[in-house]
Amino acid sequence: MINRVYIKELIFFDEVELELEKGLIVLSGSSGAGKSLLMNAILSTFGYKTAEAKVCEIAIDRPVRLKSEAYALEDEIIVKSLKKGKVRYYLDGQNISKKSLNELFKPFVQYLSVHDRNGFQSEQLIGFIDSALIHSNKSFKQLLKEYKKRYKNYKIKVDALKKIKKDALKLAELIEFTTFEIEKIETINPKVGEDNELIKVKHQLSRIDKINDALGQANKIFLLEESVHEVYRLLEKDETSFVEMMTQLRSDFEEIEMLCEELSEVDIEGVLDRLEKISYLKTRYGTVEEALEYCTIKQKELAGYHNIDQEQSMLESFLAMEFSEISVIAGRIATARRNEAIRLEQRLEPYLNELKLPALEFVFNSTALDNLGQDHLTINLNGSIATTLSGGEFNRVRLALMVVSLGVLQDGGILILDEIDANVSGDESIAIANMVAKLSSAYQIFAISHQAHLASKANQHIRISKSDDVSCVTLLDKQGRVDEIARIIGGENPNAEALSFALKLLD
Repeated sequence: MINRVYIKELIFFDEVELELEKGLIVLSGSSGAGKSLLMNAILSTFGYKTAEAKVCEIAIDRPVRLKSEAYALEDEIIVKSLKKGKVRYYLDGQNISKKSLNELFKPFVQYLSVHDRNGFQSEQLIGFIDSALIHSNKSFKQLLKEYKKRYKNYKIKVDALKKIKKDALKLAELIEFTTFEIEKIETINPKVGEDNELIKVKHQLSRIDKINDALGQANKIFLLEESVHEVYRLLEKDETSFVEMMTQLRSDFEEIEMLCEELSEVDIEGVLDRLEKISYLKTRYGTVEEALEYCTIKQKELAGYHNIDQEQSMLESFLAMEFSEISVIAGRIATARRNEAIRLEQRLEPYLNELKLPALEFVFNSTALDNLGQDHLTINLNGSIATTLSGGEFNRVRLALMVVSLGVLQDGGILILDEIDANVSGDESIAIANMVAKLSSAYQIFAISHQAHLASKANQHIRISKSDDVSCVTLLDKQGRVDEIARIIGGENPNAEALSFALKLLD
């Protein structure tokens, strides 16, 4: 529930501060005083309307079922909107978008307007019946849970089959292309590090003539070797180092001569061609390692393509069997819903009768299997369906449905009603007031009203008044409520009879 509201600089309002209680909170006052402005400010803080106030801060008890991984929340949550150029929203001091704010609180803050035609879609009506069944029948809860789990898996398999069939249409092309890619890599058959060795050979081949010329000149050193030995002997010096050096030179030159002989036999065109092929693989796949890995992956894919017919056949068999089994479960769910719908129709009848409405019938039609089963649900109210009901009829039926569902609610949250009793007769106004009063046992309700009967049911009655283009908010005491209800009955200057009737309503 909302514990406190603080609003600053809201068009005609300078400042508003209210401490609120549980139950029914009625806002009344003359037309144009600012009731809707105040209600819209509260709604805007939960992301339903455009924020007009410079500041709007609401303290709300954290609903038991409200959980968020994105935001740290206290037991009492502070929701705030600040308007300075653009509007910013805060949740316990943390920035939050308007959309995220609305999604977070939508299950706990319901807004019903006389112009709102939401609530009678098939999915919502089915949810209404399922809630009643889950509350009274534990086996139905398990049945519905099993169906939804199996249907979800069924849909995944259906999508997988669609993909297989789509792939099968281009299977021949896939096999041909995959085979081509594998053969291209296998034909080249690259070895890791081979490209570096080939580049080294290429560089050596490009210098072989220069190497041979240099080697021919360098071999002349051996013609002077004996003269050097003679010098060492004459000087009686140790020639060990010189001998070792010359021995190493002979060994190195022999290796160079052998390399030159080998290089002379190398097919330079073959080396260049091999380098070109490996370069192509590196350009296409990144590295030789990646090309070989890609080849392995494609080989596995090719094996999978060859198994696709068998996989498709097995999947089709599974789906046929699973469809048959979940259809049986959907049929059991449908039967339970139809039986519960009859019980709900009987429970609704006295409330609808009080609201001056005929009996309601839930109309079931079978449809293709979906996440909710095989049911499509509408309502029939003496020949009228939801889309052809008048605004008053629509809202009265919606109130009756909410009252019947009170048994499955522990905490309904916050319910905001915008002139829910507008343009109705006296008897209808009384009935609507009684329904709203019943709902206030589970919801904290905010209601704008121009009707005395609804105002008389309030746990808190707030009057909105306006003078010299400045709107004010007054939380009424007992006498204030008598005077305001008398004004609703008899106008701005109520007579003694209106005052007497107002007092009688409150008593």
